[in-house]
Amino acid sequence: MIAKFRMLAVSGLVAASSLYAQQTGYLKTKVDPGRAGVFVDGKYVGPAGNFGVGRKYSLPAGEHKIKLVEPRYEDLETSVTVQAGKTVEVKQTMKALPVPKGPFGMLHTWSADKFAAVYVNDHFMGHAGEFNNPWQALNLPVGEYSVRIEPTTGQAVNQKVTIEAGKSVMVK
Repeated sequence: MIAKFRMLAVSGLVAASSLYAQQTGYLKTKVDPGRAGVFVDGKYVGPAGNFGVGRKYSLPAGEHKIKLVEPRYEDLETSVTVQAGKTVEVKQTMKALPVPKGPFGMLHTWSADKFAAVYVNDHFMGHAGEFNNPWQALNLPVGEYSVRIEPTTGQAVNQKVTIEAGKSVMVK
């Protein structure tokens, strides 16, 4: 009886897995710069470099809005149609923005999720792992900012900070 139940359970899992595979496709990205954030239907899914040669992002079949954001480049938006069992690739070269003027201060971030999205004044700036050590920081012009760190799971961190010339601020 137990063996029969196990066979039914395994059969059910295989059928559900097969049905899921029939309803999903994949997204790959080839974006310059590779650190650009990829947003699918408004949700941050990670840096573009994560979905290149070795990895792909699973999506339900259908139409999806893709947005690429990198603070030193113009945002790019496109739509893709994902077909079940197929991979669609987004290839883009982003256009650089003019270099901002200083003076600058530094913003450091820390999150247990190194791919947690970092937003400054509600604009995506990168992921927490890019700004989390003495050698990496987000250089910002002097001023006041609202910073949000949004992990893939769990609670977001919201903090107001004042950036001063030549000084560092840590948000965690």
